Amino acid sequence: MTDTYKTIEKPSDEVLFKEKNSKFFGYAFPVQSENDVKEILDQVKKQHYTGRHWCYAYQIGTKTKIYRANDDGEPNNSAGMPIYGQIQSFDVTNILIIVVRYFGGVKLGVGGLVTAYRTTAQMALETVEIVEKTINTHFFIRFDYKNMNKVMRVIKEKNLNVVNQVLELDCLIEISCRLTQKEEIFNAFNHIFEVSITEKED
Repeated sequence: MTDTYKTIEKPSDEVLFKEKNSKFFGYAFPVQSENDVKEILDQVKKQHYTGRHWCYAYQIGTKTKIYRANDDGEPNNSAGMPIYGQIQSFDVTNILIIVVRYFGGVKLGVGGLVTAYRTTAQMALETVEIVEKTINTHFFIRFDYKNMNKVMRVIKEKNLNVVNQVLELDCLIEISCRLTQKEEIFNAFNHIFEVSITEKED
């Protein structure tokens, strides 16, 4: 089981690919939700309001991924899927790639379009730094204050990341660990008397 994924942390530079007077402007953006996609698309459409097509593809998620490819009026599968193909080929997620086309008066044909959109998406991905991150699982640990030392010892031993904590008479700590450690961490706390551990739902 893998517990890492690749993504980008900042938007790419603008890239430009020209083919028979048509201009293709390409961008890659980090996104966390479909809402982000909508906002960024609106911004790019405002910026390129005289463009002819705003084609894009995105992939979001780590454990389960959702993706969408949009041809925006270009012939079926000639734009969105070639862009999405580059997302797959660079093996990245939580990413949106938009390619804006300005029509130059000469038709490129489906093959020409596929090449142009694929190349522009690839150029955008090549300008940006791809980083590897870990896929984490979050747990809630509940316990009485008197058991604090036992819980903290495990957190320290296992080098766990404390995301949140409420330490009163009844204590609640949210921790995160790598997906591959999930079972080991669950068992470590589950064996402690008067300490309960539950997995946080995504």
